[in-house]
Amino acid sequence: MTATPLAEITGILVEIEQGKSFLVTSHESPDPDAVGSSLALANYLAARGKEVTVYLCDPVPDNCAFLPMADRVVSELPERDFDVCFVLDVGEFRRAGKAITSCQRIGALVNIDHHLGCELFGRHNLLDHKASATAVLIYRIIKAAGDEIDFPTALCIYTAILSDTGSFHYSNSDPESFAIAGEMISKGVNAWDVTEHLYESEPPQRIALLALALSDLTVSPSGEYASVTVTREMYRLTGSTAEDTDRFINYPRSIRGVQVALFFREVSDGVFKVGFRSKGKVDVSAVSAHFGGGGHHNAAGCTVKGSLAEVKSLVFDRLENSR
Repeated sequence: MTATPLAEITGILVEIEQGKSFLVTSHESPDPDAVGSSLALANYLAARGKEVTVYLCDPVPDNCAFLPMADRVVSELPERDFDVCFVLDVGEFRRAGKAITSCQRIGALVNIDHHLGCELFGRHNLLDHKASATAVLIYRIIKAAGDEIDFPTALCIYTAILSDTGSFHYSNSDPESFAIAGEMISKGVNAWDVTEHLYESEPPQRIALLALALSDLTVSPSGEYASVTVTREMYRLTGSTAEDTDRFINYPRSIRGVQVALFFREVSDGVFKVGFRSKGKVDVSAVSAHFGGGGHHNAAGCTVKGSLAEVKSLVFDRLENSR
């Protein structure tokens, strides 16, 4: 059993107070919550005079490059010791990458996450699956410390919450999310500026890739499940990368009657990553867990081996059987 959230926050504040060198990291293929929460914490620690390194095993997405300290994120772990390592939003420790999981130069390991069923791998495990974003937990830590939130930190927190709530469209858009967002606006965050960076600055290759992905739009006979697919050949044809696929899953999700949207993304020969988004009727974390994955009730993911046709058949059949 993990300690209560309050006890965990107290322990984390002690680590922050006593530590000098900090490593902050998140999961592979980072999304705006992973980047935003990491940079929010990094900006906060830096403002307190701490030595901070932000490491991500995959690049910062272009739509998050505007966030303060994004240009300081490293892709290779420095050869040095760290008093504390914050691992954010990963769900499973392995998703932080081998450089982190095998690192012997870390003192205290702090796990902060809002995924349902997140592993307890830290000295401190601050977990709340009801929080709309991991950035919400970063906000709670800063508030518990009694510190003011400066503009750089506020910008990162707001961006993370905006993204993980689907611009406040998803069911996780609770009163706390709106309250924090409003407070961040009061710190000087420009809502349109963030929206423009996240959603209104698309590179041409992303739109070309989206066109190909939508050409494989599949809707189940029941009309309750729909998917799009991206293959490595599509990347080659459009000059795009996996980074360009963010939010593709929202397109099948927007179809009338669809309860679960799926995104099949080829990562190597015979291997597909599968993303799930539910409107609430279906617990996709249970479906994902069947294939060795995890996530939330409404958002989950897993990796499935086979041809595209085989993988789609396996996953769609599992969804039909979960009704």
